[in-house]
Amino acid sequence: MGEFLSWWNVLHAETAPGPVRADRAALRRADSIGAVTCLPAYQRVFRRLAAKHDGTSWTHREQDRIAALIGLAAHLYERDDTSLPQAMSRRADGADSNPVSDLRFARLLDSPDLDALFVGLRRVMPLIEHRADPAQMANDLFGWGDQVKKRWAYAYRWPDKAGS
Repeated sequence: MGEFLSWWNVLHAETAPGPVRADRAALRRADSIGAVTCLPAYQRVFRRLAAKHDGTSWTHREQDRIAALIGLAAHLYERDDTSLPQAMSRRADGADSNPVSDLRFARLLDSPDLDALFVGLRRVMPLIEHRADPAQMANDLFGWGDQVKKRWAYAYRWPDKAGS
């Protein structure tokens, strides 16, 4: 996790050198996990993470989750202590609705696979002002399954419906 966060901090530093900014731009353009995987920008960070890993090979499933994480991390500009479901329901002052509707959030929870989740989260990033906790995002992507979905459902601020 430390190596990922170190990379993320460099990626979003205001003083990032040209090649880092170019990598960030390439990662932001990638619209699928497959597109992320084929980028030299991704392969560089993947090799860096692999060099710090405990030596066991990652499974294809884990490699896809790393690609999703790296691709989404390029869209997360600002770090705060907010999990993704909290950020998706964080209302602006005076707002009466969540930045991510309960229908869109429910669709994320029902994502049939990691690719669909990636695309959905990529589209959500502007709605949450590109702010959340990258470490929590990493944990959630790696642990994505029923337990994380349940935790997200409890963390999201569901809107009150009239007449309920």
